[in-house]
Amino acid sequence: MKPWQQRERAREILSKEVGYVCKPHGGRMRVALIFPNSYFVGMSNLGFQTVYKLFNAEDGIVCERAFLPPKQELKELLASGTPLVTLESQTPVNEFDIIAFSVSFEWDYTNVLTLLRMAKVPPRAAARTGQVPLVMIGGAVTFVNPEPLALFADVIAAGEGEQLIPSLLRVFNEASDRPALLRRVAADRGFYIPSFYEVDYSDEGTIRAFVPRQGTGAPAVVKKAALKTTDAVDPPATTIFTPDTEFGSRFLVEVVRGCANLCRFCWAGYNYLPVRAFPKERILELATRAKRYSNKAGLVSIALCDHPEIEEILTRLVAMGFAISPASLRLDDLTPTFLRLLRQSGGRSITIAPETGSHRLRRVINKTITNDEILAAAEEIFGAGMESLKLYFMIGLPTETDEDLVAIRELTLQLREIMLKHAKPRGRVGTIVGSVDPLVPKPGTAYQRIPMEETRSIEKKMQRMRSLMAGIENVYFNIKSERHSFYQALLSLGDRRVAPVVEAAERNGGNWRAACAETGVDAGFYVFRDRSSDAVLPWDIIDGGMKDEFFRSEFDKALREEWTLPPKRAKENARLLPVIQ
Repeated sequence: MKPWQQRERAREILSKEVGYVCKPHGGRMRVALIFPNSYFVGMSNLGFQTVYKLFNAEDGIVCERAFLPPKQELKELLASGTPLVTLESQTPVNEFDIIAFSVSFEWDYTNVLTLLRMAKVPPRAAARTGQVPLVMIGGAVTFVNPEPLALFADVIAAGEGEQLIPSLLRVFNEASDRPALLRRVAADRGFYIPSFYEVDYSDEGTIRAFVPRQGTGAPAVVKKAALKTTDAVDPPATTIFTPDTEFGSRFLVEVVRGCANLCRFCWAGYNYLPVRAFPKERILELATRAKRYSNKAGLVSIALCDHPEIEEILTRLVAMGFAISPASLRLDDLTPTFLRLLRQSGGRSITIAPETGSHRLRRVINKTITNDEILAAAEEIFGAGMESLKLYFMIGLPTETDEDLVAIRELTLQLREIMLKHAKPRGRVGTIVGSVDPLVPKPGTAYQRIPMEETRSIEKKMQRMRSLMAGIENVYFNIKSERHSFYQALLSLGDRRVAPVVEAAERNGGNWRAACAETGVDAGFYVFRDRSSDAVLPWDIIDGGMKDEFFRSEFDKALREEWTLPPKRAKENARLLPVIQ
């Protein structure tokens, strides 16, 4: 592919967009913001759009976007050596001051390296010399565990963009050269400079300590940057509308940040604390502006109904003419009014996450809802006119038995009966679609020290689930590959010594088994090892605000099958105890 063809393709993409920003480059900090996947995926990502808006909201910054090209185009660009350019001005990425990656998924790690090579920037930070852009990596994965990407990043941004971006601009303007910039950035909350630390390993291969290098001023631990309150900021929302995304031109808006339920497996629930609701009027004001471009609204949140004014927000959105689709919902928060408004807006399906079929195992994972409550909520859901239900389940959970697997089938059958009861009078039967994933113990959760269940055991459970769910009319289950989850766990739980695996997988087209064999990295050391006695975990370099003692206490409660109830549920504890014991 010739450079002029790449520029023409960029202009074609822009011709379909509404809301992108073009600024003069002169006198501004120039940021090439890259999503390490396709345009279709990246422009569906609310975090990516939010960071783009936050950068460009600063007068002293010009931010332009780049993405992983489609497969055939990527092949041609790599073969021809054509440098990667941005969409907005078709400027080569390596001419910017900062290359900022927004990384949301472990599988995109290899794409980070591909895009750096396309930009003519050495993938390893240690190999960068001269006038090379500063490579910064942020996004959801840096909240969890930045270490597998540490050797590729000059700076890792750990925290929320609303706090990080103003700090970055101030420091950039004050620094005289690159070393000074890195030292000044390291002194600010939320910025981790991997090259400023030596990692001390024990003879067993575990981490003894992260040791800041002398003269760098690096802190012993990097504290995550987070907003204390959302009262004075706009909620993250779609700013660029394009039909070429997973959600079409849907208006996405974050309603609540954080979740008080503290499910023991959920990194997002812990890492986005405290729970902060965005101002109702700001949500509705942004929706009013977006209405000229979209008649569909997607409400984004871990715990949507934790917004104290959610019903009024829904009422106003419906009155504006929006068709509303919420993210996965917590059943304990659903109300008849909420369901009526969703149905009134055109909704036909709802997504919920029981996680398991037995309320015994739900106590283990701190999913604070019982089977009786799930079935009662299903009556409300289908009674309100909803036709279909999407379900998320996990297997490989601590203390799980075959009875728990059978319970997934039994709960699904009960939900199906409720669906059929309400569907038959209408003469139209919907579907129940289930998704089953193995538990990947995530950093920053109560399960961060436990090993993933062994491959053979998970494979047997997968086979068992397939046989249990086969042949049920109107019920379809997607049961994920164990091998897929194994390498996701390696990238979630690994340290910077897995960087060679990422490099090898990028070279060989994503064959992770071969990459581990080539580099001699023992993936099982990270995936199947109990970490309960490790003094330091790879992700401990980032202080997310939760103490290790709390996680250990929560794991002990899991083994005792005890809930830690959020405040609103704790008030109901006396009523619930006879049900759950």
